[in-house]
Amino acid sequence: MSSHIIPHQSRRALILSLMASSVLVAAPAEAQDAAGADDAGIEEIIVEGSYTTNELLDSATGLGLSPQDTPQSVSVMTYQRIADQNLDSLTDIVMNAVGVSAKELDSTRFSFSARGFAIQNYQLDGVPLAWSPGGDSGETQIDTALYERIEIVRGATGLLTGAGDPSASINLVRKSASAREFTGFVSVDAGSWDTYGILGDVATPLNEAGSIRARVVARYQDGDSFRERGSDKKTVVYGTIEADLADNLLLRAGASYQDNDPLGSTWGGLSTWYADGSRTNWDRKKSIAPDWSFWASERSNYFAALDYDFAPDWSLRVNFNRNETSADLKLLYLYGVPDRETGVGLGASPYRADTESNQDSIDFQLQGAFSLFGRKHELVFGGLHSKQATEGYTYAASNVSAIGNFNEWDGSYAEPTWGTEGSLSGDYDTKQTGFYAASRLNVSDEFKIVLGGRLSKWTQKGVLYGSPRDYGDSGVFIPYVGALYDLTENHTLYASYTEIFEPQNAQDRNGDFLPPLEGKNYEIGLKSTFFDDRLHTTATLFLVQQDNLAQPDPGHLIPGTIFEASRAAMGTESKGFEFEAVGELAEGWNVSLGYTQFKAEDADGVAVNTSQPRKLLKVFSTYTFPGDWDKLTIGGGVNWEGRNYTDTTNPVTGNAERLVQKSYVLANLMARYDISEALSLQANVENLFDKTYYSQIGFYSQLAYGEPRRFTVRARYSF
Repeated sequence: MSSHIIPHQSRRALILSLMASSVLVAAPAEAQDAAGADDAGIEEIIVEGSYTTNELLDSATGLGLSPQDTPQSVSVMTYQRIADQNLDSLTDIVMNAVGVSAKELDSTRFSFSARGFAIQNYQLDGVPLAWSPGGDSGETQIDTALYERIEIVRGATGLLTGAGDPSASINLVRKSASAREFTGFVSVDAGSWDTYGILGDVATPLNEAGSIRARVVARYQDGDSFRERGSDKKTVVYGTIEADLADNLLLRAGASYQDNDPLGSTWGGLSTWYADGSRTNWDRKKSIAPDWSFWASERSNYFAALDYDFAPDWSLRVNFNRNETSADLKLLYLYGVPDRETGVGLGASPYRADTESNQDSIDFQLQGAFSLFGRKHELVFGGLHSKQATEGYTYAASNVSAIGNFNEWDGSYAEPTWGTEGSLSGDYDTKQTGFYAASRLNVSDEFKIVLGGRLSKWTQKGVLYGSPRDYGDSGVFIPYVGALYDLTENHTLYASYTEIFEPQNAQDRNGDFLPPLEGKNYEIGLKSTFFDDRLHTTATLFLVQQDNLAQPDPGHLIPGTIFEASRAAMGTESKGFEFEAVGELAEGWNVSLGYTQFKAEDADGVAVNTSQPRKLLKVFSTYTFPGDWDKLTIGGGVNWEGRNYTDTTNPVTGNAERLVQKSYVLANLMARYDISEALSLQANVENLFDKTYYSQIGFYSQLAYGEPRRFTVRARYSF
């Protein structure tokens, strides 16, 4: 790492010390008398058995509404669903969740999208979280072991998240320390490509009354990749403490740490064409990575929250979050077109860099109820201030070798000589401040209106690759309007209008920065429950608009520069529909089914963001047998993705060419057997029929293959 980057050893030691202290304190607590404590057990820390949740969600409005009472499309990946499908990373979640999709940029990074726009908005326990561009610090590989559930709100989410695209917001809900008796589990797993792992999750009271509680989660995983020379080691630790300081005052604090240590990391993809202009057809295991490449990342989070309940219906929460991310990488980018027979013709561009990004945020939320016109209504006020400081350095490379015959390349490529002093690639600060308010007005027993608004400020100052970054917007008002009407006790018709904005670093012919991108989401739908609230369905029609998109202004330059000016274009639209059914069709039969279809075009009717699939079908179901076979659960599902493409130019012929990923389906299976009340054995198979497909095609006119068939076996012991 560069001497400019703050070392991580002290942070790592602090977090590991916190974990060790929690475990040491927790050990004797197992023997404590829990008499007088609330009934508890594994259910207090893990939502077992259900694909639905009735938890109150803050990720859309801040009002603490159930998914059925939220006037937007909301999907929740519960703990049980995550465990059944063995979804270990955030990328796994997005690949299997309704209405969202993921595309691989390289072996470390993925991009996420919804309704034709990139997903840039993330929350941690409802608090907006800033990520590095492109997930360059391993954000898309965040481990799910730390989270109780993951909520995805689709559409524009500016009321709570501020700046971003009108796509979706992903809220990661941490596991809590709520258990009042010693409980937990440990699991071990083994899978394809010599992958092995161990996971432990322990919760306990720290005093006899159970007023102080702790929870510790740790995972270690080590394995190879389906790609040549690829491997990864992952270490994850998390610890949290909750303390009832009074009957109405709760303190929560904790920290988490994830270390991704891969080898054979790729940067970019495989060549799409041969030197004769024909298309390539590589083996799926073929990799552009030399044997010395890596893209390591570390991610730490520290948090503290104070919840205060006062008066009969009012509560105040204050949160502090600090996120620290870093990346350390040595990579090799290959470009050009190789000869089909000799394999010669690729150029090499080595890259050595390290980056660090730290974000501090503090927010508050005041939530309660009030009476008006003889009815009770809900109200929330909130505010957030965050600052993210990003710094990066690159290192010059010399003694760069030729690639030679790529057909026979085994990665034994001489590592360049790197400069000892880093050159500043980026140093900038991003600040965001916002204040919001929302209210649910209960007009009648059947009719509710949700009104809200946010006043936002977003600025970025500094330098990136030698270019100044000094732009932003303040005083931006973001409205929120929603309505719900209960047709019957089990069927609710809803409609909503939501907005979001995104500042842009483009200037017009007068030298003024263009107004921020403005995203608008119109949505109408029907939310229903069946079988005593065990099955939830949502049918949605949506229209997403994005205005002020920067476009070239031919014949005009930005004053005082040689750069072409831009103009604000209006009318980019995405319109479509979604359907989701999730829950229990019958006793022991869980199901999640979702279908999404949309059409995204600019004002001239030209399709935009065509690399994002327009049609998605995702189905997964499990069944636990009754009677003598009640220890056996089987499950399976399919993920079908419609055709997507990228238009580009064949570098050999100079002709326009469309790079297409045809529609494809991936099938998955699982089975679990409860050997005893404490011990279970589970097996999962992904890509059951070993389908060959592109995980991306067209990103910089290159391609990458998706993962072949993969097996995992996991044994879990609960206590």
